[in-house]
Amino acid sequence: MVAGVDLLVPVKPLRVAKSRLRGSRLAGDDRAHRDLALALVRDTVAAAREAHLVRRLLAVCSDPQAMRVLRADGAEVIPDDPDAGLNPALRHGAGLLRADDPAAAVGALQSDLPALRPAELDAALAAFAALGGRAFCPDRAGTGSTMLLAAPGVELDPRFGGGSAVAHSGSGAHRLDGPWPSLRCDVDTEADLAVAARLGLGRHTRRLLAPGE
Repeated sequence: MVAGVDLLVPVKPLRVAKSRLRGSRLAGDDRAHRDLALALVRDTVAAAREAHLVRRLLAVCSDPQAMRVLRADGAEVIPDDPDAGLNPALRHGAGLLRADDPAAAVGALQSDLPALRPAELDAALAAFAALGGRAFCPDRAGTGSTMLLAAPGVELDPRFGGGSAVAHSGSGAHRLDGPWPSLRCDVDTEADLAVAARLGLGRHTRRLLAPGE
């Protein structure tokens, strides 16, 4: 039984994050685009930090603005020293977590889940605890992955990217298919953001959508 999981949240440089949202109603210029990308991250991190089964959360990030804001929010942040893409960043972060606690269960949570509910994240982590090994949560479309987990003594072996659900399943990770819509709702497009809004956005993204509220 896993008592808790140490989670990594990888954060891209804001200028290149969420490229398919660039030019949308909320991201019409560079500043608005960065603000939206950062709001998605802040809401994801805030929700994950409230989950009871998240023992430690570590943001892997080298964007100066994102690092500053996340630290002001109270999050633990480390620089992405490899600076070689998502999976190397996650392997780097997992190595640091395991260096601090070799017996830790570790995981990677995507940073674009602005509707994430702590209770749903806890439910998914509890389901993983019953399985052990490695497990992943597929995204709403069923082709990507929003979270990857590894039990104590098991390598994380991240395979995020196009078709990551198939890649993670093919590498032996269990598929976690529970009733957790907020955990599966990653945001890449305006349509995704509309779905997340119907689920209920975190306060940072909600303020951008409805600044007068």
